[in-house]
Amino acid sequence: MERKNRVETLELARRIADLCDEKMTNDVVVLDLQNVSILCDYFVLASAPTRIQTRKVARDIDEMLSAEGLQPKSIQGMPEGAWILMDYGVIVVHLFMDREREFYDLEGLWREAAVVYRPASQPAPDSME
Repeated sequence: MERKNRVETLELARRIADLCDEKMTNDVVVLDLQNVSILCDYFVLASAPTRIQTRKVARDIDEMLSAEGLQPKSIQGMPEGAWILMDYGVIVVHLFMDREREFYDLEGLWREAAVVYRPASQPAPDSME
């Protein structure tokens, strides 16, 4: 994916997050890494209870972006489905099974990165369910 301006890139990250939310994933967030890392501009993180769901969401994201002419640099973890990493250059999508997300704790590792988007249906991290 060519580097887009920040507004376009953030909008694309939000659309990916919204698709994850529509597919009933949990804890969907977009982290802004622009001032924290040179790896990418945004992480989109989401988790699900099953490998079937993580793989399905990954396929849906790839289908949506492919329809717009955007191809990933790489997709890793699809066969296992526990942690799927989809690298689109300026945006990296992480789809986890719930326990893997807790174990790897990317939000903790990248705690300097601000949460810039959370779909409205997703609870804030400090809220009680």
